[in-house]
Amino acid sequence: MPIETLPRPAPIANAEYRERRARLMAGLPPDAAVLLPGASLVTRSRDSEHPFRQDSDFHYLTGFPEPDALLLLLPGREAGECVLFCQDRDPEMETWTGRRLGTDGALREHGGDQAFPNAERDTRLAELLDGRDSLHLPLDDAGALRLAERIRADLVAGGRRDARAPLSFADISGAIHEQRLIKSEAELALLRHAGAISARAHRRAMAAARPGRAEYQLQAELEHEFRWQGASGPAYASIVAGGANARVLHYIDNAAVLADGDLVLIDAGAEFDLYAGDVSRTFPVGGRFSPPQRALYEVVLRAQARVIEAVRPGATLEDLHRLAVRELTAGLIELGLLAGELDACLEAGACRRFYPHATSHWLGLDVHDVGGYRRAGQPRPLRPGMVLTVEPGLYVPDEADLPAAYRGLGIRIEDDVSVTPQGHEVLSADVPKRVADIEALMVKE
Repeated sequence: MPIETLPRPAPIANAEYRERRARLMAGLPPDAAVLLPGASLVTRSRDSEHPFRQDSDFHYLTGFPEPDALLLLLPGREAGECVLFCQDRDPEMETWTGRRLGTDGALREHGGDQAFPNAERDTRLAELLDGRDSLHLPLDDAGALRLAERIRADLVAGGRRDARAPLSFADISGAIHEQRLIKSEAELALLRHAGAISARAHRRAMAAARPGRAEYQLQAELEHEFRWQGASGPAYASIVAGGANARVLHYIDNAAVLADGDLVLIDAGAEFDLYAGDVSRTFPVGGRFSPPQRALYEVVLRAQARVIEAVRPGATLEDLHRLAVRELTAGLIELGLLAGELDACLEAGACRRFYPHATSHWLGLDVHDVGGYRRAGQPRPLRPGMVLTVEPGLYVPDEADLPAAYRGLGIRIEDDVSVTPQGHEVLSADVPKRVADIEALMVKE
């Protein structure tokens, strides 16, 4: 495969981050405020840290890339509605860990109305929140709750008769997550790019597969391509599962040697500008499907094609899952893995023995992205701008009551799909999944 770099999409503009914040504030009650912490560095061992990744909600509202920041939104404040606290410039620390933006750089490069160093956080927060009736924050964040309680205590203990502490706390996460569910054109461009990088990586892994190579060597091929193309790395722990390992849905050991005659299931996606790709392919280690492997694979492929075709505004994820189950169940009956009439097997849920997971999940800044799957107790209709996976699979137990030719096989085929006004777009289309195309790529390469 030629070594080339895909053209990068434009980053999300500061104007879009401002619009997101304005939209969030427009849904709040009068005299409300939003308090949202960013992520902190996480220790890996002793004095080394894991690579920093910003909190997804914080990134969605700010685009700010540094640790230990805090966003305060104050609707209607004349001096500015968006206040950011961040690390100050520190030449000594920057010698070790790299340049910091500081308050001036934060405003210059990421917008906002005011920025203060973290050293002033405690003294300024009580002043800024004085008079706000409600404080909206992620209630599942213990650190944010402790900070909010301390601010309220500081206002109460401040001694000023006219000081007014927030009377109530409310969760802000749900409102942010509803916004995140519908992707903008700029977000779709980043997701499309993450899908394209992921597709190149899968093609590269297919080309590199040989009997005797280890699962981790294919993982290395995948993740080299991610980094070569400018992704930060994998969006989640890469799964490279040869043979019976494919029946472990979240297998991440990636340590076994690939055997001739086995299939290998790869579930891996790139993260680009924090947006995730999530792609699965299953292919023969030796380059050719055996007849039973091909027969089972075609069942999964047919189910995926039918489900992708059904992705359009107004459909629901439950509709898509029912369709996948129907197609997979019909295929299992054809192959002799299930016995009985189709409707009876569907009524009994017989497919669950071979297909224990859902067909789709949301995709975005998180690989299992946020946003409710139901509204008012009913399945949520798809709308343009939503992005989801379509990932049917079959995993055949190694059990004596099943035909020997299929025992131990695990197959999953997954693509990233956006909902468009006319129907759908497959964001990860540039990786083979038809049997003939997979075999041609593996033989050619």
